Amino acid sequence: MSEMISIHAAKTHLSRLIARVEAGEEIVIARGHTPVARLVPMAPVPRRVFGALRDRIALGPQFFEPLPADELTLWGQ
Repeated sequence: MSEMISIHAAKTHLSRLIARVEAGEEIVIARGHTPVARLVPMAPVPRRVFGALRDRIALGPQFFEPLPADELTLWGQ
């Protein structure tokens, strides 16, 4: 169950609250007796793997050909 803390206490002890959240706790911040926000740990961001789409995407030789004149005109060239 999450603990409810006043906004004043959250401002005063923010560093401690963040440490508790990092440890896995969930903390609810309340204005009076009304919950207004929730501190939860963030999900870890997975690292991108270089070459993850190798052999899944192929560019044909037409990709490297110059664009037609009408297409270049549309791009302002």
